Amino acid sequence: MRLLTERYRDQEPRWPRSGRVILAQFDADSVVVYQAYRPGVGRFAASHGYFGDGFSLARMSWIKPNFLWMMYRCGWGTKPEQETVLAVRLRRSAFDEILSQAVPSTFVPSLYLTQDDWRKAVAESSVRIQWDPDHDPAGAKQERRAIQLGLRGQVLERYSRDWIVEIEDLTEFVGTQRAHVSARSWPELVTPLEDVYSIEDTVVARRLGLDEEQEVRDLNQGPR
Repeated sequence: MRLLTERYRDQEPRWPRSGRVILAQFDADSVVVYQAYRPGVGRFAASHGYFGDGFSLARMSWIKPNFLWMMYRCGWGTKPEQETVLAVRLRRSAFDEILSQAVPSTFVPSLYLTQDDWRKAVAESSVRIQWDPDHDPAGAKQERRAIQLGLRGQVLERYSRDWIVEIEDLTEFVGTQRAHVSARSWPELVTPLEDVYSIEDTVVARRLGLDEEQEVRDLNQGPR
């Protein structure tokens, strides 16, 4: 497996305890996001390196750079039609472009003068952003918020083929770690290595709703 991993207990203390932050695995050229699909869709994507058979461009598709948030949403690969977990490595420039186009899924008065202005922005954008409580491996809510990004239209089309560096099928890895979670064997639990992702464009960071203190700290922090 090409994905970098580390014992959960070793990396969890480095993560912010609260606030809206983007946790992800990234390097100078790429960023990893996660999705979960039924086996037919997921296996095709992993074997071909792009989304094709069974993948719909007609509906919004949500990506998550935070592994544990994906695990909470898919029940560690046990929910129907989410049994195949994928790590999708995107070009970093593409991920930044996705972030730059993101519009909040709910009205934010500090960003839009009126709800009509917000609705217009939603209608014109191909990317939706949503912040939800992050969760620990056992599913308990955290004070920290996790990001997910909804893609549609031209952005989804480019995501599905043009922007992908590689796709890994993590289903076997997820199954192994799910057993550790079920047994509460926390010293044995391994998760993908993740750090806070820096947003250099302050306008984009504000639109995303990153906490100001976190935003300033992130700008002084490079990728691992």
